[in-house]
Amino acid sequence: MQQRSFGARGPTVSVIGQGTWQMERDERARCVATLRAGLDAGMGHVDTAELYGQGEVEQLVGEAIAGRRDEVFLVSKVMPSNASRRGTIEACERSLRRLRTDRLDCYLLHWAGRHPLVDTIAAFDELTRAGKIRSFGVSNFDDEQLTEAVRLAGPGRIACNQVLYHLEERTIEHRVLTACREHGVALVAYSPFAVGRFPGPTSPGGRVLDEVARAHGASARQVALAFLVRDPLVLAIPKTTSEDHARDNALAGDLVLTDAELARIDAAFPRGRARRGVPTI
Repeated sequence: MQQRSFGARGPTVSVIGQGTWQMERDERARCVATLRAGLDAGMGHVDTAELYGQGEVEQLVGEAIAGRRDEVFLVSKVMPSNASRRGTIEACERSLRRLRTDRLDCYLLHWAGRHPLVDTIAAFDELTRAGKIRSFGVSNFDDEQLTEAVRLAGPGRIACNQVLYHLEERTIEHRVLTACREHGVALVAYSPFAVGRFPGPTSPGGRVLDEVARAHGASARQVALAFLVRDPLVLAIPKTTSEDHARDNALAGDLVLTDAELARIDAAFPRGRARRGVPTI
């Protein structure tokens, strides 16, 4: 599995990780087994949030990583409604209890909310000094919000910006990815398979993916992930509840596409026009 730096000061992590959004809707034992299979396949970057199932998914992740904590780059998120200075600290402590761990590798503000960002960052600093988090970042921030976060936190301290990014939603490449590059911030792509809307084999784009996949003995989903992480700043966290799919996703971490293949995929899935803000599901 290819490894990549998680921000300007961060450690290297698996370029393909594991998302957990909506896992509370799935059978728990299957989710736990899938996350463990993903760890076995080298996907040590595991992402969750207090929002997911109102803490239920953090508990599930805690079960999955029990006895394997040192193999995991563990990320969770604070809800904006909890992101006051004291509220952020209390939310983190609740997340740590649910995850059965004494620290997070990265803690994110899930999206910008009503509490002043300066207070959230002050809480992140306090949690860092206490050893409860090792780094911090943001999620669903546009380029202007990210620049403000960097200004408040200081250069090199915002580890990542986690945003929606898939083949049919590439508008973040215009402004957000450029801002991440400028500030040395990792971009983490969530929902890289578009939440059930992955291009089918009969669609024009799906046919391109299948043709490229056959040339590599790979799957169309592996090709899609390899395209999304072609930029050295980008990591992806696909979610699955299938052990076979987890192993399939992991193989994308070593798939290298040619320039000609990248150009074909780029043409089949144009990035669209620049716009302000960030896309949401």
